[in-house]
Order: sequence, then structure tokens, then C-alpha cells
Amino acid sequence: MNGTHRGLNRTLLGALGAVLMVVGLAAAWAGASGSFARDWAMAGTRAWAQTQQQLAEARIPGTGTSWWTVAAFAAIIVAGVLLVCWMASQDTGRSNQLASREGAGGNTTVDTAVAAEAIKEALAGNPQVLSAKAQSWKTPGTGGATGLKISVQVRKGASPAEVGAAVDHLVEGLDILLGTRLPVLVRITSGTRSKFARTERVA
Repeated sequence: MNGTHRGLNRTLLGALGAVLMVVGLAAAWAGASGSFARDWAMAGTRAWAQTQQQLAEARIPGTGTSWWTVAAFAAIIVAGVLLVCWMASQDTGRSNQLASREGAGGNTTVDTAVAAEAIKEALAGNPQVLSAKAQSWKTPGTGGATGLKISVQVRKGASPAEVGAAVDHLVEGLDILLGTRLPVLVRITSGTRSKFARTERVA
């Protein structure tokens, strides 16, 4: 529901994982095979010698700096800028407004915190629920419409069907109050907290 570029993230992570896997396999092979280790060391020595030769042949006139060094620093700067932009694009699309409606008397907006608090209070009395929170996002491809993500943490052994039905009932009531039908994503989880939480019993 958010603006995170999942395809790009997976591609970058996959490429990084493949590189690390190749390096790890090569290091393991070098440790197990003496001949491979010698060949690898010789190849590294030749590559370093060729690099030094290229740097020496491409020196900037009147300086001791190579054009390759300048290009490398420029590439690092560009990569750093792209990395910052990529990091800034993560988890975008979050909105503080859940709904908005224009009327004769003006524009009325409903904050996400109102819906989040209402959902939290409504589920507080459910013995299967430990905690609940809600966030809103600008859903892509809907002209800026807002969707709602509801995260519910339940106790160990809780029925996801019953908890889901309770959340559906709350969402239907919320749709009626807002006068519009929101796209909703419900996430039901059970973590460490549910293992150590005590079950409330009614005598």
C-alpha cells in the first residue's frame, strides 16, 4: 500500500546477494585449493600492476593525479547521491489524513489518528487481541485516494477468522461513518509478546 519500489529493492538485493555468494564461494575454494589460491593471488597482482600502469598513463598534465582517480571519485559521489535518493524513497506514501469531503460549508477531513484510536479502543475488549494500530497510505493508481492498513497482534492460539471478522465489522462501521468505502489491508500477527502475555480469565 505504500510507495516503496519493491521491484527495484528486490533487484538490488538479489544482485548484492549474488555478488556476495560468488565472493564467498571463491574464498572458500581458495582456502581448499592451493593452486586456485596461487592463481587468484597472481591474477590480483597482475590486475593491480595494470591498474597502476593505467593510472600512470592517464595523469592530468601538471599534476600527480590520474583522470581515472577523478572519474572514480565522481562515480562514488554519484553512487552516494543515488543511494540517498533510494533511501529517501523507501516507505513513502504515508498520509495523516484518512478521508476528505467537500461540502457547502467547506472541506472536512478526518485524521488517521481518529480511526486508529477508535479501532484500538474497539478491540481493547477482545480477549484474543493484544494490540492494534492503524496507518493510512496514498494508494497508487487511485488518484490520491487513501487506504487503511490495520495491524493486529493476537494472543497465542487465537482464531484468525474470529479476529478478522471482528476487524471487518469495525471497518464496515467506519465506512458508514465516513460515507465512503476505503481500501483496507488487515495484518494479523502473533509474536514474542503473545507467548509471554497472560490470558485474561473471567470468573
